[in-house]
Amino acid sequence: YEFNQSDLSASVEFLQKYFYSGDVKKGITWSTIRYMICEVMYGGRITDDFDRRLMNTYGTLWFENTIFNTGFAFFDGYSIPNTRSLPEVTQHINQLARDDKPEVFGLHANADISYRGQQAKAALSTILSVQPKDGGGGAGGETREDVVLKVTHDLASKLPPDFNPKEVKQNLQRHGPRRPLIIFLRQEIERMQKVITTVRRSLKDLQLAIAGTIIMNEALRQTLDALFDGTVPPPWLGVSWAASGLSFWFAELVKRAEQFDNWLCGSGAPKVFWLTGFFNPQGFLTAMRQETTRAHQGWSLDSVVLKTEVTKMEKDDVRTPPEDGVYIYGLFLEGGGWEKKSCRLVESLPKVLTVQMPVIHITATNSPKADPRTYKCPVYRSPKRTIASWIFDVTLPTDDLPLKWIIRGVALLCAIN
Repeated sequence: YEFNQSDLSASVEFLQKYFYSGDVKKGITWSTIRYMICEVMYGGRITDDFDRRLMNTYGTLWFENTIFNTGFAFFDGYSIPNTRSLPEVTQHINQLARDDKPEVFGLHANADISYRGQQAKAALSTILSVQPKDGGGGAGGETREDVVLKVTHDLASKLPPDFNPKEVKQNLQRHGPRRPLIIFLRQEIERMQKVITTVRRSLKDLQLAIAGTIIMNEALRQTLDALFDGTVPPPWLGVSWAASGLSFWFAELVKRAEQFDNWLCGSGAPKVFWLTGFFNPQGFLTAMRQETTRAHQGWSLDSVVLKTEVTKMEKDDVRTPPEDGVYIYGLFLEGGGWEKKSCRLVESLPKVLTVQMPVIHITATNSPKADPRTYKCPVYRSPKRTIASWIFDVTLPTDDLPLKWIIRGVALLCAIN
């Protein structure tokens, strides 16, 4: 967000007017200060609900009477100077560490490892993008075209077969074509078939272009460069999902197609679903809500909300589907750790950046109950946390206050690669 000097100046001016015109006997109304700074001055630029929640959490922790206590510090060494002398304030600021630790902001030390890893990936990506694209196979070596040609043959041999429209229609009819989850399955298969068709055609055209049979257009040139670099070609990304590398992307393609095929050809819904393997996971959860609502007489879809529970089971431990709702797997916890025995959110272990979660039971209820000892954990498609990649929220039990995990930035990710 583009926070600037005007936000700080407006906040300082507000505080000056508030303190000079306030009644000393009534004391300070901290809720007013929190609202004006966290919701108006700075919060007015925030568009994401979870970012606003974080901003309000900082306000709750810092805008209170304890900041006037002797020895108060935001973190070790980050205290408020007890002086009115500008040189002394400047000297105090200059004594602060040049590089702030993640713990200063309430994050875990692992956050610095994640940050350094992102820096390294960005540097390597830049180096890879500027390497020469043209070059022959001197001294008997392979050319770029020879390398890519081998890759195309390898990928083509591993590509899942097309979904037969007639067989798909028959199987959908057998499952019940009007059920919300089956309608969702049909939509997912259609999108999956589009990806398979695009990849198959692209590989075939690239082979012909390398052989000189057809012209190497810009799309094929991009595909050739991407396959040589081990990244996902832009034409494929346009109809599919993001991934950090070609191997991860193609493995996910095969696994997605396998999940849809097993669901389509099986005797019923899978015992446990791989949530990451859906193009539209929100649509999957909505379809599940609709089926749950229909199964309970008197329930209204508008009043039904999702209810989540983290189980102690792994994927292979699931023998039967739940009586109500669905089981999902494949989520990764970032920013915190998970105690499987007690089913509690705990501190991360050093150098352990993510933890794979057990199977999660998702159902729906028309009488939600809030528990103050639970953390409302957002679930995102990828490590890039934006409102566009948000899917839903999972309730995680904790022995600590939820404010701690909000500051930690704990979230669940469908994919970490």
